[in-house]
Amino acid sequence: MTNPGNYAGARLEINLDAIAANYRTIADQAGSAETAAVIKADAYGLGMPPVARRLARAGCEVYFTATFAEGAALRSILPDARIYVLHGLPDGSAGEFTANQLRPVLSNLDELAVWKQSSGNSDGAILNFDTGMSRLGFSAHDVAMMTSDRNLLAGVKIDYVMSHLACADEPDHPLNAQQLASFRAICALFSGAPASLANTAGVGLGPQYHFDLVRPGIGLYGGNPAGVGNSPFQSVIQLYAKILQVRDVDSQQSVGYGATYRTTGKARIAVAGIGYADGFMRSLGNIGVGAIGGHIVPLVGRVSMDLCTFDVSAVPPELCGPGTEIELIGPQVSLEQTSAAAGTINYEMLTRLGNRFARTYRADGNSVNG
Repeated sequence: MTNPGNYAGARLEINLDAIAANYRTIADQAGSAETAAVIKADAYGLGMPPVARRLARAGCEVYFTATFAEGAALRSILPDARIYVLHGLPDGSAGEFTANQLRPVLSNLDELAVWKQSSGNSDGAILNFDTGMSRLGFSAHDVAMMTSDRNLLAGVKIDYVMSHLACADEPDHPLNAQQLASFRAICALFSGAPASLANTAGVGLGPQYHFDLVRPGIGLYGGNPAGVGNSPFQSVIQLYAKILQVRDVDSQQSVGYGATYRTTGKARIAVAGIGYADGFMRSLGNIGVGAIGGHIVPLVGRVSMDLCTFDVSAVPPELCGPGTEIELIGPQVSLEQTSAAAGTINYEMLTRLGNRFARTYRADGNSVNG
């Protein structure tokens, strides 16, 4: 049977070896702290099964997912890994956590009470404290309750105490130091419990933020946590769209829905088989760029559901015809450049990548099945 991917309008190439290299880079930065992998949202859109298997080969033993369903899926891939679920304990789920050998990240007293009564609590859990984000995490009131009534924690195995940095991607932001001080105070109340604070950007803030476990996400997948400047991480993805047709248009011809772009003279317009249904964001219309054979080509007109259009007038015709690929993310057009043009961040750009692409994974220098 013919592989349907051969006829896809766009191709996504994922370098698993680059993910492993990025993991080792972060582990080196983290020093004596253990390095986990945040693999939520289908490994940031790149495919949990192949990414998890490659990270395991690189030596990763601890993983974080957002939801129980993600954790259960990961357990089927990595039977021996230690897996934490960031969203905690949904109602009635404690037994399922035990059955799947998953460990919750507990963020409120109700979850703590349920886990305390669960037969699975001997596996351990993480206590997550809010130190300045006002998101998930035990509040200052909860901390006071825990310290005044030690029975609340009696019988609960604490794997780590944890918090999350709000502004680690801005090294000079004063909230970083404030959160570090708050977290240290919390750690002092749980003397002897291992601690975890830093995400990818947090690792870069220095050893004082590393504690016992770091939890990188975006850096594993080639994203620059700062969004600008030189990145210490290898690029992981390359995204290409196939040209379906090249149109010669006359002057003052409109292009795409809403006629938001008009040519000013004769032009050649390439129609590419990618759109917002693939996760290529609509906001890139009239702003984004691609590359063909070293030539940067502007995206003109709106991005539609399945198609977008590029002005390829400056590209020699012999380099640009039906079947030619336009690089949308890769060596010439970076993930950060495309994300900024779309008015978003690399996290969102990655996690929006759809399932209609022909996906190619590379490991050990060869193409592999996902």
